[in-house]
Amino acid sequence: VQLVESGGGLVQPGGSLKLSCAASGIIFSGYAMSWYRQAPGKQRELVASIFSGGATNYADSVKGRFTISRDNVKNTVYLQMNSLKPEDTAAYYCNALRKSPWPIRDYWGQGTQVTVSS
Repeated sequence: VQLVESGGGLVQPGGSLKLSCAASGIIFSGYAMSWYRQAPGKQRELVASIFSGGATNYADSVKGRFTISRDNVKNTVYLQMNSLKPEDTAAYYCNALRKSPWPIRDYWGQGTQVTVSS
């Protein structure tokens, strides 16, 4: 199983970035896909999730600015990030989770760095 993130980089406050996470080795459509982030000295936090049926949820801190989407043909999940703030600076990680049938399958990507700075 591989989850490969891309699209991170340096952007000015107010700018946009689009992250991608390409999955292989799993039946992608059966997994809930999420983006997490971890800033230096902080715990990893959930940013956004999209479930196999297409429902989404977001952390309050990114609602209205970030959009998660998935392409079950390309086996890819995306995170469109707009109106970026310095506090969005973090390493962003892709997660694939399937809770049923047993056993639980939980996979992580290697992360991509997002830096928001002028």
